[in-house]
Amino acid sequence: MPFNIGIPGLILILIIALVIFGPAKLPEIGRAFGNTLKEFKNATKDLVSSNDDNVKEKKN
Repeated sequence: MPFNIGIPGLILILIIALVIFGPAKLPEIGRAFGNTLKEFKNATKDLVSSNDDNVKEKKN
């Protein structure tokens, strides 16, 4: 991993985000970020399973 942030760095980023966006907007941003990660995970899982199916078909 090229970026070794650590706990103090994450806390600093959270404080900066809190100052910039305010406490009312942070839950919405977090929810949107979580949904984005979930969609990305599902898409990569679909690609990997699709690739695995293609490899199995070629072996048979």
